[in-house]
Amino acid sequence: MDRFRMIFQYFQSNSESVMNGICGLLALASVKMYTSFDFSCPCLPGYNMAYGLGVMFVPPIALFLCGLILNRQSLVMLEEWRRPEGRREKDPAVIRYMCSSILQRAMVAPVVWIIVTLLDGKCLICAFSSSVDPEKFVGFANTSSVQVQHLLAKVPCKDDEVMRNNTSCKAVSRYLRCWSQALGWSILLILIVAAFLARWLRPCFNQATLVQARHWSNYIDVEQKIFEETCCEHSRLFAHKCILHFFESMRREIKLHSFSLPREEEGAEGEEDLLRGTTDQKQVNKLLKMWYYEKPPLDISQAIQRL
Repeated sequence: MDRFRMIFQYFQSNSESVMNGICGLLALASVKMYTSFDFSCPCLPGYNMAYGLGVMFVPPIALFLCGLILNRQSLVMLEEWRRPEGRREKDPAVIRYMCSSILQRAMVAPVVWIIVTLLDGKCLICAFSSSVDPEKFVGFANTSSVQVQHLLAKVPCKDDEVMRNNTSCKAVSRYLRCWSQALGWSILLILIVAAFLARWLRPCFNQATLVQARHWSNYIDVEQKIFEETCCEHSRLFAHKCILHFFESMRREIKLHSFSLPREEEGAEGEEDLLRGTTDQKQVNKLLKMWYYEKPPLDISQAIQRL
């Protein structure tokens, strides 16, 4: 049990590192999913583009949503954005920082999927084989437009007999594959340059604002975790007191059935202190409502002076 508690505390204190690891696992999972996926283009005019673009963009949307779901800070950010201001002001810079951090992590796996599909080339060939200008290729000169569309639609199907014996279809496939790989490498290069510039030009901007936004975003996350832990502890103690009160009220029935009444332990006074005077459901609901609508200000100077 202690080992699991240590692991849980590590995850709580290193949530940023854990999220980076989850994003890396999602990226590796996207590559594994694509390599194990049986890509079968329909090779029919009007269906190729829908299938090719669907394979290229639908899984990234699902991976993006998974990245948002697995990121705990996405819910914390939404709660901070939607909560009533109450006695604590909302800082738009902190919300923007949390939003950008969440989106950057969630975009890793979808971008990896799109780049892998472009470098492989099958999706782009399937989607745009029917859209290629046939005048660029000599083999389609003496063919009717209907036959050209059917031939171009069969370009992704290498096992088809027409594709196997038609050099023009093979040329279209090579042409589209080159464009796909060039686009994939271009996107990868742009992302690398953007990451390089963002990392090396960051010191040129106001670092104090960035440090403040990062600090208070971490504070909001930690505060939410501690609040949930405190609520769980309070619920356990409150349930314990309610159960003891139930057995105390049933003393006569218990004596009639010769049961021994459980006694409270020596730590009862400590439990009463942790309950903070909340003795019924209405008081608990009122406290929770006050926490949501009237967040206390981030000022503990008066409490320190009283101590």
